[in-house]
Amino acid sequence: MVGHNVRNGDADIDDPSDADIVIRAMGLSKWFGHVRALTDASFTVRSGEVLVVLGDNGAGKSTLIKLLSGLYDLDAGSLEVHGVRVRFRRPADAAAAGIATVYQDLALVETRDVAANLFLGREFTWGPFVDRARGMREADRALKLLGVKIPSVKVPISYLSGGQRQAVAVARATVHGASIVIMDEPTAALGVSESQRVLDLITDLRASGRTVIVISHNLQQVWDVADRFMVMRLGRVAGIRNRSTTSVDELVRLIVYGSPTEPSGDAT
Repeated sequence: MVGHNVRNGDADIDDPSDADIVIRAMGLSKWFGHVRALTDASFTVRSGEVLVVLGDNGAGKSTLIKLLSGLYDLDAGSLEVHGVRVRFRRPADAAAAGIATVYQDLALVETRDVAANLFLGREFTWGPFVDRARGMREADRALKLLGVKIPSVKVPISYLSGGQRQAVAVARATVHGASIVIMDEPTAALGVSESQRVLDLITDLRASGRTVIVISHNLQQVWDVADRFMVMRLGRVAGIRNRSTTSVDELVRLIVYGSPTEPSGDAT
């Protein structure tokens, strides 16, 4: 469905119909003392899409994700999730709204097995006891639904490869009902084959109807899985582009200059 473009500073925001929007952010701002980490960020996220957020270090990507995840509270602006005005003051608020975040460190307990990690803090119980058998069954089912291949849900996390650990972290997010999954640098420190498995997982999440927001600095790597790109620069949204109508060169110019065209040099 084609929407209309809304100008927000230097950002072109493709604004689809309300039925397509799962996140609507208007003027999000966050500052720490005199430092403005995020300024007037406005954008929408569509249902069932992969939105890749790009930008150099210090562009505001991490601050944005922490606002959407409930780790930070807004200083200004408004946020709607599934058409409901929200204000996240803690991660549990974001989780209740259907948002789950998989951080770069994954937050897995390496000495515990896969099943235990999937339901850590939300264990199934039978009377006063933890129902380990049900936990194993549910973990196995959740991984199969995502197409994740691991030797067994009884295997400790420390035995898994980087790509398998990323998959377990994503499964933990989805098994609790998240419809919006945020992934922070999901292929960082992974080899080529492991990175491809993670990219395939992102595609599978989209195919299942979930919305995926991917934070990445590796444009070439995430190009094929993206539906749209949002470029951030110096704490602001520099531009939002559909993959079908942009190019790597244009996105790089947005990252470097904050503009789709390279600034001309001074006249001599």
